[in-house]
Amino acid sequence: MSTVFVVGSLNIDQNIRVRSLPRAGETVRGSDATFSPGGKGGNQAVAAARAGATVTFTGAVGDDAHGRKILAVLAEAGIDAGHVQVSGTTATGAAIIAVDDQGENQIIVSPGANSGLTAADVDAGLAAVRAGDVLVLQLEIPTTLVRQAARTARSRGAFVILNAAPAPRQIDGLLDDVDLLVVNEQEIRVLADLAGVSGSHQELVQTLPPALGPAIVCTASAEGSFTVLDGGLVHVPAARVDAKDTTGAGDTFVGYLAAALAGGPRELPAAMIHATRASALAVTRTGAMESIPWLHEVPAPAPNPAMPSLVVPN
Repeated sequence: MSTVFVVGSLNIDQNIRVRSLPRAGETVRGSDATFSPGGKGGNQAVAAARAGATVTFTGAVGDDAHGRKILAVLAEAGIDAGHVQVSGTTATGAAIIAVDDQGENQIIVSPGANSGLTAADVDAGLAAVRAGDVLVLQLEIPTTLVRQAARTARSRGAFVILNAAPAPRQIDGLLDDVDLLVVNEQEIRVLADLAGVSGSHQELVQTLPPALGPAIVCTASAEGSFTVLDGGLVHVPAARVDAKDTTGAGDTFVGYLAAALAGGPRELPAAMIHATRASALAVTRTGAMESIPWLHEVPAPAPNPAMPSLVVPN
């Protein structure tokens, strides 16, 4: 089986429950803060590992209690964290997350040790990448490192997935070595503005790939997810669940999607269905990493030979 390589962020999440998310200038009362491991890179790596993939992670934490807690969760998931750097001078990255009674959230991220990741760290972490592997990237680390990692992995025949979150301020060269772009409905509109294209997120899934290069999967909360294959729009509906906390749902989707595509030739729609079912379970729980389900909890989608397919090279 191919390996899923993840280069990305590791944060400690400070979670606060509120009745409603604050407006600009508003103060709201929240619950006592709880702390849990997170970061988009870490969440996606844990999701891929819990989905059954072999996962190698490159990132950075501080030499502190939060960093040690994150490393323990990665180890529990079976992730090779030998390329996670431990900084003695910078604290572990942090995210302050407010979650309302509907499960929606607002997030502020402080990068901390993530900013200390270097080009040499990325080279070392991707030294074993080979054809058929999958690389997963996000944008909570410097974009120069994201471009470097994508270029390195793709030059060796790996399949590169970029979750463009947080949404980038510019895209010059960012997508040159990306095979599949995963975005939500807000992020796809930011990319559309940067590319000078307009439309609904369903329309943008079809019109942006010629302008940007990579194929696109767009997640749209209760609407489900969308992509285009063989010129036609493919819609995977969302599961109906009682959402408690949407934090980490998108990361669960990305990790499960990567694991499915690394498991051998797979239809992209089938991988999206599996990822959707996993993220639906995640939102019924609280927190980020701790909400991600294990493979045995997620029913596998039945294969559909009539569906068009996107095949990851072996």
